[in-house]
Amino acid sequence: MEKNNKTNVVEFVPEFKREFFLPRYWGVWCVIALITGAAFVPARWRDPMLGAMGRLVGRFSKGARHRARVNLRYCLPELTDDRREAIIDDMFALVPQSTVLLAELACRSPERLQKKVIWHGRDVIEAVQAQQRNIIFLVPHGWAVDVPAILMSSTGQKVSAMFHNQRNELVDYMWNRVRRRFGGRMHARNDGIKPFIFSIRHGYWGYYLPDQDHGAEHSEFVDFFATYKATLPAIGRMMKICRAAVIPLFPVYNGKTGELHIHIRPPMDDIADASDHDIARRMNEEVEMLVRPNPEQYAWILKLLKTRKPGDPDPYKR
Repeated sequence: MEKNNKTNVVEFVPEFKREFFLPRYWGVWCVIALITGAAFVPARWRDPMLGAMGRLVGRFSKGARHRARVNLRYCLPELTDDRREAIIDDMFALVPQSTVLLAELACRSPERLQKKVIWHGRDVIEAVQAQQRNIIFLVPHGWAVDVPAILMSSTGQKVSAMFHNQRNELVDYMWNRVRRRFGGRMHARNDGIKPFIFSIRHGYWGYYLPDQDHGAEHSEFVDFFATYKATLPAIGRMMKICRAAVIPLFPVYNGKTGELHIHIRPPMDDIADASDHDIARRMNEEVEMLVRPNPEQYAWILKLLKTRKPGDPDPYKR
């Protein structure tokens, strides 16, 4: 973590370490080289191969597949088993496709990718800008989640986000170098929420992922699809402190056309005076509305339902 001397705000600045050249990182370097090479292959050629590879890996990723099955069984019980398995296969296909899409943005001109980006609801952002309000995007965990923020940064718009550090330090370094390529500001969750709020109050567009499980202490148990989820209603307080509009956003990558569709919904102005319980439920409603049309885009492998009410069993326990 470093303190920016110009703004006096704590932000995460990835630093290269000489130990990254040690043998234990050689495998990561090989994967980085392969991903970088794939970024220079046209999407119409690479995506079918990447999709097939992702589906194959998904068949052997027992832990991740189990979590996805549990989440879909709880959240979308109306679907048949075959339909849920198809969603999981399509989800695993998107993992390498979206990863290489991010690498393309890291290695090549952003104008190339902009030609394949379709914004749905861009006028929502323009209307909020005309009102001179700050902006916090509420973004569910999609596989292409980082791409819209980096695209915004590439046009000169200042964007800040909170994140969790990756266990592998080289992966963490490379990922955050990409995120910061055009000047994006990263705030580690370990540093608390104040630096993130500071950035938004000073003109940065906030990029907030609402669906992580932060435990029961500060969360509300509210409906989430067909089940319930411990949901942190922090967005309501941030909205007031930052004098910001909360705008739901979700990226959808089409592996058949190579297009990225960015869906934007109207601002959540109705939560301004709502209770924490109602704010948490509205957050989940927005996630549901964005995810339902394209469920394969969502990171169902996360432990979304980890925190349960007293007496309810751990859904992920085999």
